[in-house]
Formats: sequence, C-alpha cells, structure tokens
Amino acid sequence: MVATFNPAVGSHVWVEDPDEAWLDGEVVEINGDQIKILCTSGKQVVVKASNIYPKDVEAPASGVEDMTRLAYLHEPGVLQNLQSRYDINEIYTYTGSILIAVNPFRRLPHLYSSHMMTQYKGASLGELSPHPFAVADAAYRQMVNEGVSQSILVSGESGAGKTESTKLLMRYLAFMGGRGAATEGRTVEQKVLESNPVLEAFGNAKTVKNNNSSRFGKFVEIQFDQSGRISGAAIRTYLLERSRVCQVSDPERNYHCFYMLCAAPEEDAKKFKLGDPKIYHYLNQSKCIQLDAMNDAEEYHATKKAMDVVGISSEEQDAIFRVVASILHLGNIEFAKGTEIDSSIPRDEKSWFHLKTAAELLMCDAKSLEDSLCKRIMATRDETITKTLDPEAALLSRDALAKVMYSKLFDWLVEKINTSIGQDPDSKYLIGVLDIYGFESFKTNSFEQFCINLTNEKLQQHFNQHVFKMEQEEYKKEEINWSYIEFVDNQDILDLIEKKPGGIIALLDEACMFPRSTHETFAQKLYQTYKNHKRFTKPKLARSDFTICHYAGDVTYQTELFLDKNKDYVIAEHQALLNASTCSFVANLFPPVSDDSKQSKFSSIGTRFKQQLVSLLEILNTTEPHYIRCIKPNNLLKPGIFENQNVLQQLRCGGVMEAIRISCAGYPTRKHFDEFLNRFGIIAPQVLDKNSDVPAACKKLLDKAGLEGYQIGKSKVFLRAGQMADLDTRRTEILGRSASIIQRKVRSYLAQKTFIQLRISATQIQAVCRGYLARSIYEGMRREAAALKIQRDLRKFLARKAYTELFSATISIQAGMRGMVSRKELCFRRQTKAATIIQSRCRGYLARLHYRKLKKAAITTQCAWRGKVARKELKNLKMAARETGALQEAKNKLEKQVEELTWRLQLEKRMRTDLEEAKKQENAKYESSLEEIQNKFKETEALLIKEREAAKTVSEVLPIIKEVPVVDQELMEKLTNENEKLKGMVSSLEIKIDETAKELHETARISQDRLKQALAAESKVAKLKTAMQRLEEKISDMEAEKQIMLQQTILNTPVKTVAGHPPTATIKNLENGHRTNLENQFNEAEINGNAGKSAAERQLENVDTLIDCVKENIGFSNGKPIAAFTIYKCLLHWKCFESEKTSAFDRLIEMIGSAIENEDDNGHLAYWLTNTSALLFLLQKSLKTGGTGATASKKPPITTSLFGRMALSFRSSPNLAAAAEAAALAVIRPVEAKYPALLFKQQLAAYVEKIFGMIRDNLKKELSALISMCIQAPRISKGGVQRSGRSLGKDSPAIHWQSIIDGLNSLLAILKENYVPLVLIQKIHTQTFSFINVQLFNSLLLRKECCTFSNGEFVKSGLAELELWCGQVNEYAGPSWDELKHIRQAVGFLVIHQKYRVSYDDIVHDLCPILSVQQLYRICTLYWDDCYNTRSVSQEVISSMRALMTEESNDADSNSFLLDDNSSIPFSIDEISNSMHEKDFASVKPAKELLENQDFVFLH
Repeated sequence: MVATFNPAVGSHVWVEDPDEAWLDGEVVEINGDQIKILCTSGKQVVVKASNIYPKDVEAPASGVEDMTRLAYLHEPGVLQNLQSRYDINEIYTYTGSILIAVNPFRRLPHLYSSHMMTQYKGASLGELSPHPFAVADAAYRQMVNEGVSQSILVSGESGAGKTESTKLLMRYLAFMGGRGAATEGRTVEQKVLESNPVLEAFGNAKTVKNNNSSRFGKFVEIQFDQSGRISGAAIRTYLLERSRVCQVSDPERNYHCFYMLCAAPEEDAKKFKLGDPKIYHYLNQSKCIQLDAMNDAEEYHATKKAMDVVGISSEEQDAIFRVVASILHLGNIEFAKGTEIDSSIPRDEKSWFHLKTAAELLMCDAKSLEDSLCKRIMATRDETITKTLDPEAALLSRDALAKVMYSKLFDWLVEKINTSIGQDPDSKYLIGVLDIYGFESFKTNSFEQFCINLTNEKLQQHFNQHVFKMEQEEYKKEEINWSYIEFVDNQDILDLIEKKPGGIIALLDEACMFPRSTHETFAQKLYQTYKNHKRFTKPKLARSDFTICHYAGDVTYQTELFLDKNKDYVIAEHQALLNASTCSFVANLFPPVSDDSKQSKFSSIGTRFKQQLVSLLEILNTTEPHYIRCIKPNNLLKPGIFENQNVLQQLRCGGVMEAIRISCAGYPTRKHFDEFLNRFGIIAPQVLDKNSDVPAACKKLLDKAGLEGYQIGKSKVFLRAGQMADLDTRRTEILGRSASIIQRKVRSYLAQKTFIQLRISATQIQAVCRGYLARSIYEGMRREAAALKIQRDLRKFLARKAYTELFSATISIQAGMRGMVSRKELCFRRQTKAATIIQSRCRGYLARLHYRKLKKAAITTQCAWRGKVARKELKNLKMAARETGALQEAKNKLEKQVEELTWRLQLEKRMRTDLEEAKKQENAKYESSLEEIQNKFKETEALLIKEREAAKTVSEVLPIIKEVPVVDQELMEKLTNENEKLKGMVSSLEIKIDETAKELHETARISQDRLKQALAAESKVAKLKTAMQRLEEKISDMEAEKQIMLQQTILNTPVKTVAGHPPTATIKNLENGHRTNLENQFNEAEINGNAGKSAAERQLENVDTLIDCVKENIGFSNGKPIAAFTIYKCLLHWKCFESEKTSAFDRLIEMIGSAIENEDDNGHLAYWLTNTSALLFLLQKSLKTGGTGATASKKPPITTSLFGRMALSFRSSPNLAAAAEAAALAVIRPVEAKYPALLFKQQLAAYVEKIFGMIRDNLKKELSALISMCIQAPRISKGGVQRSGRSLGKDSPAIHWQSIIDGLNSLLAILKENYVPLVLIQKIHTQTFSFINVQLFNSLLLRKECCTFSNGEFVKSGLAELELWCGQVNEYAGPSWDELKHIRQAVGFLVIHQKYRVSYDDIVHDLCPILSVQQLYRICTLYWDDCYNTRSVSQEVISSMRALMTEESNDADSNSFLLDDNSSIPFSIDEISNSMHEKDFASVKPAKELLENQDFVFLH
C-alpha cells in the first residue's frame, strides 16, 4: 500500500496482528531485514521490514475528519482514525467525498434535529463536521447549480445502518425541497417519508446481524422541478427475499408484518382468526418471536397510520392483512398420503381448519384450494390429465403459493405507493437514494446471496470508476502532471456471472428449462465450463458447491435450491384459483394470463434481476454519484465496542481500501503548503526565508531532502508513497540531534548553577564571621559612649531645674496683675452691650407695628379696587359673548392670556422667593459681621480695663520699681489707638447697618407690591378659566343646534308657506339672555362652503389631510415624534376613541404598513419605530376600557370665591413641577375606549414588534457574513515572520471585528438620531449579541479547525473589542455583554494552558459553568493545540463526560449541543410605557403644516 519504508531505531510503526488486525509499537532493534518491535500492549514481535507501516505520532488524538488528510494513508492509519473518532461519538468521517458512517447502536437525536439541518444548509462539503446532511446538501446544491441529476449510494452489510442513513437523507432532501404539490392534504415529501414504515413492515426482518434488516433493495427517485422543489417521487425495489416467507433459520425472524398482525387488537385478530405467533409454522421455525426494542402492537398501529398517509384505503388495508393472515394459515396445512398412489390429503382436523380459514380469507372455494395444492393438471394435445402430488410435493406447492402471494402483495404495495405519491413527467432533475444490501458471506450461501453479491460487484465497479475519476479531477484542479493510474477492474467476475452465453446465470436458466435437471447436474456443468477460470474454484469434498473469488473475498455457494429459487412463474392452478376469488383485491393480484404469455419465452429471477441491475446502472451513469459507506463496528450490536477485524473486513467489502489503493497509486500524501512547512521546515530552516513565497519554499525543501517524483500544486504538495515516511525519518533524526544538543546545554547549565550556588554559600559564611567580629568591637565602643552621655545629661538636668523654679515665680506675679485689669474691663463691656440690645429691640417693635398697619390698609384698598375692575371686565365679557365669532376669538385670546398670566405668576412668585432668600442671607451675613466686631470691641475694652487695674495695683504694691509706669504708659497709648480705630469701625458699621435697613425696607415694599400683583393675576386667571369654561359650553351647544337646524333646513327646503315665502326661522333664547337666528348661522355656513358637506365627509377629508402630512418625515420636537403627537391629538379631538365605528384607524394602519415597505432602510424604520412606540404609549395612558377614566375627566371644578382662591394661593405656592404635571394631564386625557380603538391599539403594538424585528433582522443579516469570518483566525504562512500561533491573536488584522463594531455604531447612530426609546435600543443590542453568541458558538462546535489554541486567542481578542464597545455605550448596550456567555466561556477554555491538569469539577463549576456536558465533551474532543502541541483534558475527564452523556442519552433536549437563535419579541407594552413619561409630551409642538389649516385650529 506504501513504498518501501526504512525505519530507524525509535521509529513508531504499525505491525499486523492476527487478533487485533494491527498493533502500534516502537522499533527497538534492526537486524538486516528483520526488525524487532515493542508494541504498546507489551508484546514483542519480529517482522520483516516490508510488513510494517509508519505511524503518524502527531496525528490528533480525536482523529481527522477527512482521511485524505492523514499523513499516512494505509489500512492501520484508516482503522486507527475511525476508532479514535468512534470513541468520542464522532461516527461520521470523510474519505475525500465518500462518507463513512459507523453505527453507534444508540440514539443520538441531537445530531439530526431541524436546527442541525439549518446549520448544514448551504455549507460546502467539508466546511462542517462530516454528516449525511452534508452529502445530501452537496447533491442538492450541485443539482440546482449545475442542472445535473444526482444519486446517493448507501451500502454496507446488514446492521450497519443503511436504512437509517437513507431516512436521514430523505428527511434532509424533503427539508430542502419541501412544500411541493400536495395531494389530499399531504405533500409529496411527507408521503415519501411515510412510505418507509410500510416498506419496512413488509420488507424488513430480523437477521443474525441486524434486528431490522432490509431484505430487498430500494432505489428512491425524488423528482424536482425547475425551482428545486419536490414535484414527484418513485420507489423501485429489487430482489425481495421470497424464501424467507417459508423458511426461517434460528435466531432470525420472518417479516415484521406477520408478528404485527398477530399482535393486533383483539377485534382484528378475531376477524383474521389469528392467535399466538408461536403456533404458526412459518413463524415458529425460529425461537425468536419477540424483539426487545420493538413493540409489535405499536408497530401495527404505526403501519396502519402510514398506510393512511400514502393513500391506501381502509378496504385495501383489510384485504392486505387478510392475504398476510391467509399465508400464516397456509403454513399450518400439513399433508398425509391419500388413498391413491402418490396422492395427498390434509393430515388432520387442524390442517382442514387452516385450509378452510385460508380459503375464507382469500374468498375462494376450499375444495379448489385443496385441489390446487394436491393436484396438477397437465394439458396434452388430445386430452387433459390430472396428476396427484405426494405429501412432499404438496408441501412444496403450498410454500410456492405462499411465496408468490407475498411477492405479488409486496409488488402491489410498491406500485400503490408510487401511484399515491405521484410522478412528475415534466421533472427536470432527480436525486436518487439507493439503499441496497451489502456484500454477504454466510456459512450457507444460496441464490439470494449470489444475486446480492452480483449487485455489489456491479456497484463496486461503478464505485472504482468514480474514485478514479475524482483522483484525476483533483490532479487537474491542482494543475500537476499525472500519468494513468491503474485500478483493479472486476469485469472478469461480472463476465463469469452474467455473460451471455456462457455465464453462470445463463447456465442456470438453461438448467431451469430442462425438467430433469437437478442442482447436481447444474454444478457439474459449472465445473466443466469454468475449471480453468481464475475466479472460479471447486471446494474440496463438495459435490455441488462452488466458490467465486469476489473483490471482497471468496464466497462458497450451495446450489441445492438454486433451480427452484430461480424459476419465475406462477403455477397455473394457483393462478386460476386466486383469479377466481370473489375478493377483487386478491383477483387483481393474479390477473388472467393471456395465451401469448403462456407460450412466451421462459423467464427467471436471475435474468430479471440482471435486467434490473442494468437499468439501475444506466440511471446511475446519468447522474453524479455520492457515496455513503455504512460500517457495523461489532456483531454484538452493542454501543462502545469497536472490533478491528470486523471493521477492516467491511472497509474492504465496501471498496474503501480499494479507493485508498487507487489514491496510493498516485500521490497519497497531500499537504497544504503551510501545514507542510510547519511540519518539515526543521529539515531545511534556510528555505524559510521571509521574502520567499510558499510554493518555492516547499520545492526548495524537497530538493534539499533529495526527493524525486513529487508534484507542487496550486495549494498543496503531492508526495509519492513512502516519501512522507522518508521525510519523517529525517525529521526524527534532526529532532534527535537537537535533543542531544538541548541535553548537553541543560547539563552544562545545571553544573554551572551548582557551582554558583556553592560560591555564594562560601561568601555568605565569610560574611557572617566578619560580621560577628565587627559587632563585638562595636558593642564595646557603644558602652563607652553611653557612659559619657549619661554624665552629660545629669548635669544638664540639675541646671535646668534651678532655672525653671526662678522663671515660674516671675510668671505667677505678672499673671496676677494682668488678670485683675482684664476683669474690670470685662464688666464695663457687658453693661454697654446690654443697653444697646434693649434699645434695638424697642425700635424694632415700633417699626413692625407701623408696617402691619400699612400692609392691612394696602390689602383692603387693593381688594376693593380689583373687585371693581373685575366686575367691569365681567360685564365687558358678557357683552362680547353675544356673537358666535367673537366668542371663539375671545376663547382663543383668553387661553393665551391665561397661559401668559400663569407663566408670569409663576415667574413673579419664583423671583419673589429668590429675592427674599437673598435678602435674608445678606442680612444674616451683616448681623454676624456686626456681632463679631462688637465682640472684639468688648474684649478690647475689657483687656484695657484689666491692664489699667493691674498697672494701678503694681504701682501701689511696688513703688520702688521704676520700670512699671513706663511700661504702662506705652501700653495705654497702644490701647487708646486701638480703641479709636474700633470706634471708627463701629461708627462705619452703624452707617452700613442703617443703609442695609433702608434697603431691606425698600425690598420688603417691592416684594409686597409684587405679591399684590401676583394675587391679582391669580384671581384674574381663575375668573378667565371660569369664563372660558362657560364659553366652551355655549359654543358646543350652538354647534349642536346648528347641525340640527342644518338638517331641518335641508329637509324643509322644497316646502313653502301659503304666501309663497319660506317658513320663519326658529328663534331660540340663548343661555346669556340674547336671541340668535339659526337661519343666519345656516346662511353663514353656506357662504363658508360647508353647507353641501356632511360631518362624515369633512372628517374623511381631515383624515386625508392628516395622513398626507404625517406620512412624510416631519421630525421631532424636544426629542419626541411630532407625527405621533399630532395623530393622537387629532384622534382625541375627533372623539375617534369613543366611536363605535370609524375608518380613521384603518387608514392610519394602512399608511404605516405602506411606509415600512422598504425593509432595508434602517433610518426610515427607526423613524417609524419611534412614532409607533410613542403613539402606543399615548394610547396606553389614555384608553380606558371601563368608566373610571370618563368619570375622572368629568369631575366638576372647585367652586371657590375670588377671595378664597387668593387666600389659597397665599397658603400654597405651586412649583414648576406641579405646573408641568398639570400641562401633561391636559395633553393626555383618559377616555373610555370602544372596540375599534382597542383593536387599533393591538394593531399598533403588532407594528411596533414588526418594525423592531425588521431592524433586528437587518442588523443580523449585515453581521452574519462578518461573523463567519470572525470564527477562524487567518492562517499565517510558515515562510513569514510569525511562525507560532502565539503572535497570531495579537498581530493579525481585526478588520472583521472592527466591521462588526462599525455596523453596531452605525445602527446606534441611526437609532439615537431618531430618538428610539432606550428600552428598544437595549433589546435590539441584546438580541444581536445573542445572535453573535449562537453563530460563533455553533461554528466552534461544528468545525474542528476552529477548536484550536490560536483560534481561541483570535476570537478572544475580538470579544475584547466587543466588551470595550459595550463599556463605551453602556447606557445603550444594557445587558448585551452577558449574552456572549457561551462563546466567552468556550474561548476561555481554549486558551488556558495545561488543560490535562484541569479536573472535571474545575471545568463545570469554575471555567465553563454555563455549558452543558455535551457541549464540553465536543469541545474537549475537537480541541487541538496548533501552537504548543499540548494535550487536551485528561482521559479521566473525558470518561466522566461520556458516562454522564450515556445516562442522559434518552433525553433529546439534553443531547442537543447546538444553541438556537431566539427571534421572539423581548419586550412588552408595559416596558415601553414605563420608559416614557407624560410630562415629556407637554412641550411637544404639533405639525406646522396643520397649524395653518382652519380645520385643525384645535392643535394650537
């Protein structure tokens, strides 16, 4: 399989073993051609050099996904790779485009969920982990893109999982091409999928190797139309094993349908007269009746349900099960010798009962059934002869009838399914899925195994040609020179079997046409014909057996039943009996045979099967094939067991080894340039020049190694067989020499380190000794110095003590004299201060008394005057209210005056309060300063008195001291000067205090005046409000009366009085005592142009005007949308919320829907998201479903007199917040909503959610392409500067991550520009980050090349950029960063060092607490260190995870390791309402365009 391998001592190799197939070991000794190998199992063997193969020690522990990437493509390498992947539940592996599927014998539902199908949709082959979905997707994409029909060939021995793989393929094709033409409510793809249970029930059985083995071949043609949708389907079957109906070997079972029918409900069992399956001969030949993993009763109901789906009626189902039951009863008919010679009759009453029951079920005559089993009618030229059959012949006749009935029934089911599904004659393409038996070799091999192995020979030839073609295409793609590659052609075997004339099938047909031919004469004919054929041999001691050397091995066939099984005809008696049945279903199974067909040429099963194979190959040759090879890892059908010999035999039978041999004949080793340089750059480091290109570097390295025959392609290096091993040997030698150099350097380093430590220790000992001597000398010197210091300090202490006593006496005398003088001064100052306080309090009382009198008189005067002015104004207002137009203008004017006066009142009160506070602070400041100065002055006077008294005392006590008077005089002068200065300061402060008092008095006066003005303004506001309410009520009454009179006038227009004059207009007294003529109002309305239009028409026009205005972008006012505010005000004024029927809501919804038709313009969508959410908020706050809001809105105003409201204003001064709240309440008014308003609110909420989803999906669409580029770090060539993954995460360009951030910033700017509510911005970012988390994490789990150390660093650096962005826009990002928890923990695990030291508890509780066991297991098994070549987690951790996964294997949700993207709406109406406030809309201005329209005056 590889060229000559020259191992060296220490090389790791594979050696063949009879028990384990292959063992790995290490070369320990070489003696010429004999090599001694120590295996890892401890076994030592000596083999020849030609019988060993090199082992790749750098292969990942978890294997590779594509075995063409193996360094050594040979049997042991392939076997080891499959076992490594099987151990970690990776059951799928590629060999080029061929998928190898190893049966896990356990349920893995997480691998086949709908989410997994979505992941593989559109992914190229090899981009994600190997999977049948990937093969199906590649076939579908190639069919759609290239317009070429496809076929998928699923093969393998019984129990390998072919049927399950076929189901998966059909599921995926139905997923991709679904929604085809439906018939009776079921689509084509549903019927195709539901046909499987029916065919399995009637065509599958338990065999030695499989509990659900397909005993027929099946080719499903799925037809597609021009757009790639399923338009039809057809199922073709091949070679049903008819002999199983009558002959079952232990421990196998018959077809499932027999056991299902016996386990049917009691009423069905009674109808078909069935009981325990152990009593039926066709079933009790085997001891295996019941299967542990199958409930026959449940399967019966499932089969009937599937029959309903595929279009089999209940009557047809009943007929089908009657035929099946009749076969079981036929099997219990036994025969004994009759009265005549060579005749037979039913043996006993039991046989008669079953015969009559079978006849009853088949609806035919019991006597006729007996005759057809026991007699034969032979027609001669002159007469008809009836021949009786002996018991043995009768049993054969019975079995022949049972087999032909079951075969006809199965063919009818297939035809019925095809008819029900329907075929598309106009179909453009098809994808065929072939599920056919694998190569079979048993102890006893009969005609069925012969046909099955012929099929596999045919398919193997087709497979070899396809693999050879793929090899050539690979070489052409890489543009390398290649020569013709020979491959083993099995055409000689095919000629041996099917050549005409002279083939085995032709000889078998010839033997079947002669009545006297037996299996022995047929065998002798074979021996004579093929005695010199290299593929045909005769076994020793065998009289009728023969052996054929198939491509998968030798098979010995027993010819005893070849002739009987090859005959393809129905016994005439059986045909006539069943055709005469009164059951139309049974009669249709056996239609009458024409005379021409009776005289037609002989036909056989072998010839018909050969023709079917030719037709199948013709179809396959017109399609592009794809291959899936199913492998059964063990014969025990248990999980976790991998038998090397068994798997290796299946790989050979499946042609995988032949495909590898074809590959090895050319260039079996193919390495990408960077991978090749990373591995073998050590052989010639000088070729890794920074400036040289990669292909040139690879060529230089190979030339340096002296290799010939290699090829340099466009992206890969192609090596001949054995060249990889040669390079590895050289690499091992260089690594060995390097290891020796490293060891030498390390030993030198250790010796130098020891010497340095010894030298440092000696130096430290010397230093300690010298230090001890120095400390002893220093101690003596320190004692001597201490004695001198003690003597000095003692003398100093005695001297200081004498001086201190003398000094203290002097100080005491001086202190006594000064204290006496100070006490006298203090007494004088206290008296002066008390007099001053009394005077100030008296003056203050007189001033306040005078102020109160003036204030009371002023208030009384102002109130009287304002009352007079108000009464005059009221009289004027009543006069002005006589005319309707004047009332409207007065109303508008009063509203403006009310707003202006309210604002002035608030401003005056605020200014008054601020001024009073300022004056109080300034007065307090002046008072504190004055008090401080007075305190200083008093202290100075007290000090002066004390000094004088002290001086006088000293002069009396010590008259002999002359220095005292001189000192007192100087002090007196100083104190006098200071006293004068203080008096000046006091006088100046008194002046300032008087000025301040005057200013305070003036300020109080001004404040009093402003207070009076404010009170007057407030009273005027109250009066204006009262007047305005009355005017509004009058105007509404007049408008209602105008409408009534308008209708009456229109109705009375053609009517005239006797004198020919129109009737006198109605005159009505108005509330204010004036009279108005409604006819004048009507005439004025005609002049204005409104007489010809009804109120409904005017409202429609107003709605049109509103929509024309707001459908354009009219901007924002104070951060709130003008359009939403304008719409709300109009609907509120028009009382649409309280209307039972209105079209305004529908018009608005239609306008919003048409406005957001452009789904790609995020700016336009953000504008409407803000408007719809703001309008929804206003409706949420305004609409009430009960009467509470209406009652609150109609609460009567507080009737308080003018003076009462003035007094109230004195007690409570309203602040700005209360005014703003009142204004907000005036904007948002609760109303009792009717059904149209509530429906409008729901529709508006739906549009908010829809626009939110559109913006979110646009952002996801923009980021999805960038995310796919961010999951894997760009490769850096070994020829460049960077050679390790350590620098990759730091220096590689992060342009894709920056593009993601730019996209987020761009959308955020648009949202902020359009004032989208903060809660919606946060939700958009939260779901976007969740989408990023799902995409990155799923890609990490599906791509092995992403689970690397360098890729972890790359993704981690990008996540750091996202974290920085979240920190910068923290207010708008919200909890978005927390949504990346899965990818953050996964990446954090990838970049930690020394993973093999981490325990399972550390991973689950500290490193990755959020990840499930399945996710952790997949990451740990896929991980490989491309930087430092370190190991993943320990085997103990892997075993712990696998044990937990086994316990949870029955839970589909727990087995799913992929994340689902959440596209739900993450917010509610209440959240939007809580993010806004009513007062925010108090200052919003309506649309300017509508303010100029007379119909929208209410917006002012």
